[in-house]
Order: sequence, then structure tokens, then C-alpha cells
Amino acid sequence: MIVDRRSLLLRTGAAAAALVVADRAAGQTHDMAGMDHSTMDHSAMQMPATRPPAPTPTGPRDPRYTPVRTLNGWTLPWKMVDGAKEFHLVAEEIVHEFGPGSKATCWGYNGSTPGPTIEAVEGDRVRIYVTNRLQEHTTVHWHGLILPSGMDGVGGLNQPHIKPGETFVYEFTLRQHGSHMYHPHADEMTQMAFGMMGLFIIHPRGGEAVPIDRDYAFILHNWALHPGTWRPDPSVMVDFDLWTFNSKVFPAIDPIVARTGDRVRIRMGNLSMWNHPIHLHGVEYVVTGSDGGRWPQSQWRRDVTSIVGVGQMRDIEFTAVPGDWAFHCHMAHHTMNAMGHGVPNPTGVDQDDLEAKVKAMLPGYMKMGRNGMAEHQEHTDGGHPGPPNTMAMMVGNGQFGNIEMGGMFTTVKVRDDLARGDYRDPGFYQFPKGTVARRVSTDPNFGAPVRRSI
Repeated sequence: MIVDRRSLLLRTGAAAAALVVADRAAGQTHDMAGMDHSTMDHSAMQMPATRPPAPTPTGPRDPRYTPVRTLNGWTLPWKMVDGAKEFHLVAEEIVHEFGPGSKATCWGYNGSTPGPTIEAVEGDRVRIYVTNRLQEHTTVHWHGLILPSGMDGVGGLNQPHIKPGETFVYEFTLRQHGSHMYHPHADEMTQMAFGMMGLFIIHPRGGEAVPIDRDYAFILHNWALHPGTWRPDPSVMVDFDLWTFNSKVFPAIDPIVARTGDRVRIRMGNLSMWNHPIHLHGVEYVVTGSDGGRWPQSQWRRDVTSIVGVGQMRDIEFTAVPGDWAFHCHMAHHTMNAMGHGVPNPTGVDQDDLEAKVKAMLPGYMKMGRNGMAEHQEHTDGGHPGPPNTMAMMVGNGQFGNIEMGGMFTTVKVRDDLARGDYRDPGFYQFPKGTVARRVSTDPNFGAPVRRSI
């Protein structure tokens, strides 16, 4: 596909524009850096039928690649100093919102979890300053990168720990391309459980044989944020209750937006403690890459569900077809929020009288539903809250009713009329006449279906 590279400039916020102006004055150049990719309003999850005019792209970028768009995230600014692209990470405590009604004190980089995406090109020399503003030591491991042993970031093995208040510098030449990550290798269980991680994307020096029109990336993670608490629990190893794309749960996760016919790549990294079968509706995608870069085309394989193992990166690519398509982990409990464990199953039991009695002793109690868990969203949408600082397990509203999802779930929204650089939520898909499943009867005895007798 022939791609107009100039038309693929991503929109930048005011902060990014200010960076560009400052850098021009200083004679420096940013590689489409400082972009905030999380400016969409998800409070209602509905958009007007018509979109406002597309924003005017501003600022220079490296013409050798299509910039990556990090779901709900942003790209770290850099500047050229003595022949190296210079970045600066700050490890620090932050307040993070997983979705409406659920916040926690987490740890991250530069004010966010995950930290900002680092983006560079194979062959670049990079210099990365890391300042520690935590109350304990840390390091940064560049996951999957080929580099000198002393830059690998394993505390005590490859380097001294970065103590509180200290700044260390990592410097190396990028010897490969592909989708990579960064995270601590010091008190790793706690620091990663609190949200310290980020993406490191390296583009091939010679460009790509099959061009990409829209390039997305996110990290899969899990959290144990017990209802009514305000910090993740790092001691939990199995029973997590929040499952996230880039530290957000549905419906707060950005949609993946594309124009009909675009070649879309989605880069997925897994730093959770579970493997995730990621499923995309509407198309057969091609698994094309990993930490090892984009594979030779002879190794590409077609699929609709692909497991992203713990510590792995997986790249998938597809040609966008019009519609609103679900994109999610196929473990059902990973597409729910605030998932409880060991809760009795009262399906089929009339709980109306029981709920009032339990609430007298436990004000935050809410019944799960007599006829199934779908009633849970109806209860919460009707103003029946759960415990403090938690979210409903099943949320989200579509044009036909409740979506009843959460966690690792978002949508791929493809439209014919999107401008090349437009990444805004286009609202709900307008289905052509006769293409929506419809009701033909309300009689439970309709038709003559063949049934097996018991």
C-alpha cells in the first residue's frame, strides 16, 4: 500500500507544541516526542454524530517511520546531545486512575503508569538519564535489548542500585529493531506490581518492506486493588481483580481508530503475571513480530487469537474493515473489573429479602443477580454503588444497550471517511441498512428447533 507519510502526523497537544517551539529556538529536534495520546473524554463513551475538524499537525518528526500511538499514553521527548538521542526518565510515586471511580497510589515514570514510550531508530545512539524519586532504590532493565552487560540494569549484578535522590545514566547504541519494554530489576515484584514499566520501540533503519499506516502499542498488566483500599497489593500472585491495557480498564481504554483499508499494527507487551489470549473480531490478523523485531514474511501466520506470554511482545497486523469490532483478552474473567474471588454463586436464588438484611450489617453489599450476572451492571447503572474506590465488574454502554465488559477490552473503530492523521473517537458505527441482527419473534416457542431429548 502506498502511504502518504506527511499525512500520518499525529495530533499533538499544547504541551507538545510548546516543546517543539522551544526546541526550534534551541536548534534541537524532537522525534514526534511529548505526544499525549490520552486526551479523549471517556466519561460518557459516546461521541457526537459529527466530528469536529481534524487538528492541524504540528512539529517535526523522523520521516523514516510512522510514529507509534500508545493507548492512553504518550511518547517521551528527546534531544540530540553530542551525537546521542537523550531521554530522561523519573521513577516516582503517582496517583493513577484505572477508570471512573477507581484510583490508587501507584509507582511509575514521569507522572504516569505505564511510563512514556521511548521511540528511536535502529543504529541510534541513546543516552537515558534515570532519576530516582522513590523512597527505595531502583534500576531500569531494557527488556530484550542487545547492549553491554553493564547497561542491562539488574541491580547488584550489572550495576549499583540507584538510591533515592540519585540519577544514573545508561548509554548504548541500538543494535536491533522491534517492540520492547523497560522495567525495574530491583525489588521487582513490588515495583512492577505498583506499575513501573514502559514501552521501548525501535524502528528498522532501512524502513519496512510492508508500510504501516497506523501503529498502536500497549502493555498488559494485572493489579490487586482490594475494594476500599488505595494501593495495589504486591503480595498477590494469582487472584488479581483489575486487568489492564496500559493501566486502564474498559471503558476507560482508548479505542483503536483506523480508516478503511489502513494497514494497522498493534504491538502488545505482557508484564503481568498471567498469559493472555488476545482476540480481535472482524478480521484475520497476521502475527508478524516480537521482541526480535518484524519477522521474515515466511514466518508470519494468520490467526484471530494469539497468546501473549508473560514477558513477551507480540505484533499483529491487519487491513482495517469498517465497523466497531471488539478487541480483548479471551479469558472471560480478564474482561471484568473488580473481580471478586471465592464468592458464593447465588444464581437461581431469590435474594431480594436477603440483600436488605445483609446490607444492615455490611452497607457496601450488593447482590450479584438471581438470573445471571448481567443484572450487576443494571444495579450499578441504577445507582447502587459497591464498596469505596472500586468499579462495577460489568460496564460500558453501546448504541444497542449495555456492553457488560471491563478489564482487558476495547474496540477497533474503522471508518471510510477518517482523515489520515485523525485518531479521535468517531462515535458509534452507522450500520448499513439490513446488516444488523434483528428480532423476529418474542415467542419462546417460536419455530421448530431440533432438540435432544433427555
